[in-house]
Amino acid sequence: MLNYKDKRGNLIILSGPSAVGKGTVLRALLKDYDDICYSVSATTRQPRQGELDGKDYFFMSLNKFKKLIKEDEFIEWAEVHNNYYGTPRSYVEETLATGKDVILEIDIQGAKQVKESFDEGIFVFLAPPSLEELKSRINKRGTETQEAINTRMKNATKEIEEINKYDYLIINDKVASAVDKLKSIIIAERCKL
Repeated sequence: MLNYKDKRGNLIILSGPSAVGKGTVLRALLKDYDDICYSVSATTRQPRQGELDGKDYFFMSLNKFKKLIKEDEFIEWAEVHNNYYGTPRSYVEETLATGKDVILEIDIQGAKQVKESFDEGIFVFLAPPSLEELKSRINKRGTETQEAINTRMKNATKEIEEINKYDYLIINDKVASAVDKLKSIIIAERCKL
């Protein structure tokens, strides 16, 4: 007889263009689920106002990040907008082994790398309702120069072309609706044999 308690956790990858609302959707999801573990990423970028080291990201120097790359300590890493981001390997492996689900909030480049190292991952693409809405969201942040906004929009156009490489697509037109869809995906995947 199958022992359901010994089932390995699911690795859920939530990905999409910058400013699509990945963090907002994830925070709303985690309020309802205490059995999903958020995998905090490491980054070389500077913290934004209100971000905490070890909670939002592990903020580190470029030298330390590159040392961890050489030691194969990331399941994925990428250089995005002149900063490095990566997911610590040991945390993900240990948590999945306990039967808990792990969710990653990562960019498109990172998702490609995870797909190569974790073929059992569940890949969810979060897309904006339109490119115009995405540009509006980036502008509302008030943290980007016009040049940075143009770069992000150019990248977003290319990233949206990657949708067909994902298992699921969620349009983030309303946060509550996007969260409900993500919950449904997680529940269905937990029931999958």
